[in-house]
Parts: sequence; C-alpha cells; structure tokens
Amino acid sequence: MLKRHFFLFAAVAAVALMVVAVVLRMAFAGEEGGGPGGPGGGRGAQEVAEIRVVDRAFSDSFEVLGVARGRRSVDITSSNTELITRVFFSDGQRVAAGAPLVELRADEQDAGIIEAEARVRQARRDMERWEGLAERGIAPRVTAEQARTDFETAEAALEAAQARRGERMIRAPFAGVLGLSTVTPGTLVNPGTVIATLDDISVVRVDFQVPERYLPVLRPGVEITARADAYPGREFSGRIADLDTRIDPQTRALTARAEFPNPDLSIRPGMSMRVSVQQGQRTAAAVPEAAVQYEGSGAFVYRIATDGDRSTAQRIEVQTGAVESGMVEILQGLDPGDRVIGSGLNRIQPGAAVQVASSSGDSASSQNPPEGGAVTRTSAP
Repeated sequence: MLKRHFFLFAAVAAVALMVVAVVLRMAFAGEEGGGPGGPGGGRGAQEVAEIRVVDRAFSDSFEVLGVARGRRSVDITSSNTELITRVFFSDGQRVAAGAPLVELRADEQDAGIIEAEARVRQARRDMERWEGLAERGIAPRVTAEQARTDFETAEAALEAAQARRGERMIRAPFAGVLGLSTVTPGTLVNPGTVIATLDDISVVRVDFQVPERYLPVLRPGVEITARADAYPGREFSGRIADLDTRIDPQTRALTARAEFPNPDLSIRPGMSMRVSVQQGQRTAAAVPEAAVQYEGSGAFVYRIATDGDRSTAQRIEVQTGAVESGMVEILQGLDPGDRVIGSGLNRIQPGAAVQVASSSGDSASSQNPPEGGAVTRTSAP
C-alpha cells in the first residue's frame, strides 16, 4: 500500500515539475521578447519589407489581339507540270530578288532556242543578200523589204523561245527568307504545288480590330507596342501604318495595320501578338504588386501606423487601377509617402505590432531605393 502511494506521489510530482518548467519557459520568452506588443515582439517572426507609396506615371492604353504576317509573303509554285532538275537554295536561306531557286527540265525549250537561232541566222543572210541586190537594181525593193520582215519575225520567235526557256527557271520575286521545303532534283511538280515559301519579314505587319470609339486616337504614325507569348517580358515597338477606310457594320470595329521592325527575325508570320495602343499618360500613387492582396472583388494593403514608439499594421482597403511593370495604381486609400508592408502579408494580423529594424544596410537602401521599393526592413508577428 505504501509503495503504491509512493508511485502516485512521484507521478504527481513529475507532472507538477513539467508544468513549472513550461511556465518558467513562457515567462523567460516573454521577458526576452518584451511581450506581443513590446519592443522585441517580432522575435522569430517573418521579416517583411516596408514600401513607400510613390507617384508614378501610368499610361492609358487599350490592348487588342492581332496576327503577324510578313510585309510580303508568297508561295513559290510552278506554272507547268515538269521534273525539277536543279535546286539552288537551302531551307531558311535569305535570297535576293531575282535569285534562281529551282530549274525545271527544259530539253524541248533548249531545242526550240537552237532552232530559232538557226532561223535568225538564215533570215539575216537572206535579208542582207536581197538588200544588196535591190541596191544594185537587180532585185525589186519589195523583195528586200519582205526579207527584212522575215528576219524580224525570226528574231521575235527566238525571243519567244528564250522566254519559254526562262519559265523553266523559277526565281525569287523579291528579297526575303525561304521556309522549309521538301523538293529535290527529280521531284515532279504540278501547277499550284508549293515548292517553297518566301517571306519578307525584315518588317512585319499586324492587322488588328479596334472598336470604333477609339477612332479619335488612331492615325498613321502613332507609336504602339506589342507583346508575344513566345517572348515573355519583351516588348516590340512599332507604329500604325494605315487604317481601313470602312468600319465593319457587324462588329462596329475598324481594321488597323501596324508595322514592327524585325531585324533579328524574332517575329514570325502567324504569331499571335497583343498590341497596346497608348492614349496618354497620368500620374498616380503606386505600390509594387507584392504589397497588394485581393479578396473577392476588393483589394487591401497593410499600412504601417506609428503611435509614439509603437508601430502597428493597419489593414486598409484600396481601389486599384492599372498594373504596369509590376506596379499597381492606387486610386483610393493611400497617399504618396505612406508606408506599407510589402511582403509576408498572409501572416500579418490587423493591428499587430511591428518594429522597424534599423541597420547600415537599411540606411543604404533608403538612399537609393528602387521605384516604390523597400526603404527599410520590418518584422511582424
């Protein structure tokens, strides 16, 4: 019986010691950290950046979709059914205007040229002989004139034979870049068979539809920008080249054509482009996107409020506007110069105490802060 009471007393004593240890540990932590609202209340908490609200220029613009195409594009085809005997290009090659691309079999045309040349030589000899006889009065003048006509007819026949031979050599109609091709010597081509594609993409054109209400801001020469999904973060600068003369009565939209220089051939025909047309600029308060949280249809930030030596995080609902280059336009709720918390927002509670940390690194960053960037460091529970 005594032994059982001894074990029971020992168990109660062990539990009591554990409780005392926990209480002492909590007390020690509270003294070291200064309590939830004390100077050291941020011990072990997430460190976040303090952001200054700044004035920033925002552009009024609208964005529409368009499809890129070359300034000039053509499918190289043959007008005859014939075998290819020679190929003068390689895939992706840049060619000049008039450069030979492929040659078709031309045995009959070559023979026709030889025959026509023989007829020209014979007609020349006959003309010279009859003209000489006519000058001496031996032959009538009309015979000499007929001989000259026969010579000119033979020359015309030779030119026609040479033109038929020229049709067997397919050339580039303009300077550009050739696409992929599958033809080789020995390939039989028919009229309409695509031998190769040729695109002049040193400048690309993008046609896009614009609602008629934007007609006052559209005119040839207006500078615009475009983005492509293939090149995230890159903008292409161009200008409006021309406007259609008619508005589509069904869509109430006008077709505009833009041109973009493409020296490195980054933009390819058929690429989808998001075209932005600027309407003007305005200045408004702005913060980085990381400082704004969205909830339903609203948005909010945590503004740092100071009361004496104590700073707290205040949840402020804001009305946002445009987003450009990672900066959010603040239409209502903040003023330039306000301090807001820029990171770790999902772990901050409204009214929580924060402490602005001071260090040499923070002072340096405050002298050269990025646009709307961190000025100092804070910590929040």
